[in-house]
Amino acid sequence: MRFQTTIIIASALAAGSVAFAGERKSKDDKYIIETVGEAQSCINRSRIRSTDVIDDQTIDFKMINGDIYRNNLPNKCGGLGFEEAFSYKTSTNRLCNVDIIRVLSQTGGQIETRGACGLGDFQQITKTKKPKTES
Repeated sequence: MRFQTTIIIASALAAGSVAFAGERKSKDDKYIIETVGEAQSCINRSRIRSTDVIDDQTIDFKMINGDIYRNNLPNKCGGLGFEEAFSYKTSTNRLCNVDIIRVLSQTGGQIETRGACGLGDFQQITKTKKPKTES
């Protein structure tokens, strides 16, 4: 028997992540990002603690052991960076590069799905805060 599970992930907007001029600053501006090892095609869903949507093409999956796996989607996913919320369905306990996410949008108190986007490979990364520069 195959089980299909739907997972909904919604991230709160990070304070200060939107510039006054209307352009969005990258959440990665204050970090040094380094890759660890080879990219993987799948990660275990039960090990995901939280997610952080970086932009329309990048999602960080934070694992319960503290590891971070970055997924660079092969194509931009319209609205993902703005909404910072998505859902996915899998039939196994693994989230893989062949799976599809759907951007979630809240309109008039209702949650609606927007476009569907494919995932890419999962690359383990480390994030280190950049030293503050004096100006």
